[in-house]
Amino acid sequence: MSKKYIIRAGWLFLFIANLLLPCQTGAQTTDQIAANFNPNYIISDNEVLDYTAMDLDEIQNLLLRKGSFLAGYKINSCTSDDVANSAACSGPVMTAAEIIYDRAVTNKVNPKFLLVLIQKEQSLIEDSSPTQSQLDWAAGYGCPDNSSPNPRWRGFWKQINSASLQFRDYMDNPQLYTYKAGGTYTFTNPYGAVTSEPITVTPVCQATAALYNYTPHVYNGNYNFYKIWQRYFVRNYPDGSLMQVQGEDGVWLIQNGKKRPFTSKGALTSRYDLNKVIIVTKSDVDKYDTGDPIKFSQYSLVRTPKGTVYLLIDDTRRGFASREALRNTGINPEEIVDVDFEDLTPYREITPITATSTYATGALLQDKRGGGVYWVINGVKAPLLDRIFLTTKFKNKKIIKVTAAELDKYPKVSPVLFGDGELLKSPTSPGVYLIANGVRRPFTSGDVFEKMGYKWTNVITIPQKVLDLYAEGDIISQATN
Repeated sequence: MSKKYIIRAGWLFLFIANLLLPCQTGAQTTDQIAANFNPNYIISDNEVLDYTAMDLDEIQNLLLRKGSFLAGYKINSCTSDDVANSAACSGPVMTAAEIIYDRAVTNKVNPKFLLVLIQKEQSLIEDSSPTQSQLDWAAGYGCPDNSSPNPRWRGFWKQINSASLQFRDYMDNPQLYTYKAGGTYTFTNPYGAVTSEPITVTPVCQATAALYNYTPHVYNGNYNFYKIWQRYFVRNYPDGSLMQVQGEDGVWLIQNGKKRPFTSKGALTSRYDLNKVIIVTKSDVDKYDTGDPIKFSQYSLVRTPKGTVYLLIDDTRRGFASREALRNTGINPEEIVDVDFEDLTPYREITPITATSTYATGALLQDKRGGGVYWVINGVKAPLLDRIFLTTKFKNKKIIKVTAAELDKYPKVSPVLFGDGELLKSPTSPGVYLIANGVRRPFTSGDVFEKMGYKWTNVITIPQKVLDLYAEGDIISQATN
């Protein structure tokens, strides 16, 4: 069935009479379908349209890291006359990186998107010695299904220009094309699938629909695009990271390699500072499996169907040994929330609170005669090695003056440390560390730090003696994989 596509290039309107498919250099294969691949959502609209996502140096550096032939490739660019009439280009010589950057900015399409597209179509980002055909049909543009490619679109510059214009038009004029966001479509011949059964797809955004318009196959094309995008441009965030997708309301905590959603604002703000939430892409979040939701605020009292009452602190739950123990907390019984047993699955049960338990929710204690401050909870005391903890980790806690005899009742344990997700540095070095799984992971540069969404205002300067209490972890060396 013939389909018409419109590409706007200034005053030039190009009409292409057949469905655009990649010029493949060979049959592609696919491994077992990834569990988190969702054919209804492959990439967000913003991830196609963010033409400022990479600068020229970043594009060139990626080509160098991948060992690409394109890192040293140069070719003539095209003029408007060349585009309309000539098979060759007669404009100034440009490097491949310059062409990708220039066409991305000019046509307002993400250069990351173009890099993934040409890797998906011709493996050019990782191929150190491609054929001329691979270079000539870099983006798979102008290659109708079951017929010869149109020589008018041959050439690296023309491929990058035409593909970027085509995707821009998919986004600007979705009504002109077959696949649209919100529509439902059945693919009866899903190339490369592990099953020949028809597959129904409902694109949830126009960018995903655009990919199907360009390559109307779920696996031998769009799944490959998804895999490359994940590998090149989806970031790995350590445990303790708070993530929010740009344009969405929900916040996620990365913990034990999974994303845990906060189901209420109270559950989030009772544990974390909202200023520490990192704005990320949907792809960054979607790569993680979903863990247990975080439903309850810190220090919530909850009651099971059997009547057992627990105090929730972080990821633990403490029962009460008696009604007297519950009364001693001073918490209004009307604040107790009824829950189901499965609601408490994420919480590890620890020692019950007895009638003689003190400081069940924790307290800062200090000898009346002066001296060090201790964090007392669960019957032990942990020293604070520096006042920085009073203005950060415990900034809303008051110090309680007690006698030396009172403090002596509690066994001393390891000093208080900052938890996962905190950004730390010493006053003698510009290096910044992210705490993850109890170790400090250094960033290799400020550029990496900023590209991952971290904020300099959240970096806490601590004494070197405190920083030295953390073991050194893996380096965070790149903003992307």
